[in-house]
Amino acid sequence: MILGKTVPTLGEAAKALGLYSVATVAFSSVLAVPSAFAAPAAEAAGTAAVSAAATGSYTPMKPTPGIGMPVEGGIGLQQQFSKLGEYGEWIHDGVLMPIITVITLFVLLLLVIIVVRYNRRANPVASKTSHNTILEVVWTLVPVLILIGIAVPSIDLIAKQYKPAPKGALTIKVTGNQWFWTYGYPDNGDFEVVSNMLNLPGQPTINNGVREVGSKPWDGPSHLEVDNRMVVPVGEPIRLQITAADVIHSFAVPSLWFKLDAVPGRINEKVLLVEKPGVYYGQCSELCGAKHGYMPIAVEALPRAQYDAWVLTHAGGVIDGQAKPAAAADTGAAPAAVATEEASEAPAADATAAATAE
Repeated sequence: MILGKTVPTLGEAAKALGLYSVATVAFSSVLAVPSAFAAPAAEAAGTAAVSAAATGSYTPMKPTPGIGMPVEGGIGLQQQFSKLGEYGEWIHDGVLMPIITVITLFVLLLLVIIVVRYNRRANPVASKTSHNTILEVVWTLVPVLILIGIAVPSIDLIAKQYKPAPKGALTIKVTGNQWFWTYGYPDNGDFEVVSNMLNLPGQPTINNGVREVGSKPWDGPSHLEVDNRMVVPVGEPIRLQITAADVIHSFAVPSLWFKLDAVPGRINEKVLLVEKPGVYYGQCSELCGAKHGYMPIAVEALPRAQYDAWVLTHAGGVIDGQAKPAAAADTGAAPAAVATEEASEAPAADATAAATAE
């Protein structure tokens, strides 16, 4: 408002002195400089708005009771949520258990027959048979055929479990520590997530600075919930590279049919693919010290859009396959500065030329 009142007053004074043209040009150049700065400022504001729109937001998913976790009184395998898990469950429930059941009942039947028919009272004169070719061939070949029938799907399952990840698969690095896990995301800006077990209400503190389980609506079971979960995209093969910083640990999530040792100085690799969104719990499965029972694993599988939003909540986080924002900002900073400088100099030069002409 002050500038709006001052400029007309000076303009009238210049006109009265016969210097109206020179004053007009001079003040035009003064007003042109803020205008020149206005364009880059508006462009920067637009970029900021786009960046704000692209910034991720994340609220942890609430687990479903009985899914991805052990249940009280449960017998058998947890419900599986990966293709390998479904295949392994079929081998266990559809192949091994029926064969074992039949063999057990058959042996039990033979024992009962022998006890009843060939005891001393029922058969006082013992048989002196010492050789039976047919029987020996049968009891040799049948077990061999049974073992072959078990071996074929078992070896196939092992081969599928250690099939390398496809090219371009998202890589997550898992590190076991005494007694917590860290998850690194090299494809998403190389940030790291530290995962500690939540403290138990009314019990001695397990991890200093970590809240108690049940203090948030999305908390899962005690002894299994953590402050920061390992978040992964659902429906995609993920390359997990697993190692340890101190002693041997083991990264195991039963409902995803995943277990792999974390060995210091060595990287073990395996593919993880989660079929459905959800939260899946596991624990370290290698005795690793005093707090071995206090380093659970929580894997949260999200649709790709939500996973990308979670990535952007971390400092330096980028969507895998895209350039880092810092590099893009550095590339665009110099041209913007040059453009601003040129825009500010051009009106001043025009004003000087006009004033000289007058």
